[in-house]
Amino acid sequence: MSEKKEEQFAFARINYILFGISAAIIVIGYLLMLGGGSDDPTVFNYDELFSFRRITLAPIVVLIGFALAIYAILKKSDQRSNS
Repeated sequence: MSEKKEEQFAFARINYILFGISAAIIVIGYLLMLGGGSDDPTVFNYDELFSFRRITLAPIVVLIGFALAIYAILKKSDQRSNS
């Protein structure tokens, strides 16, 4: 009696792909927050430190990445093998 037993993962392939994309988006968001410092400690560059990119855009990108990660985890996918 030879029964073919297939391995079943917790998630389907699409879930892993979406999670990988969301991780990349989160990293991009954090990279957008980098910088703004000054080489001279006596100089404070207000416009560079509190720019639109660091204060508004980067947090929105990170939140979109986390939302996509939650979606990737909760997405119910068809468990049938497409091989």
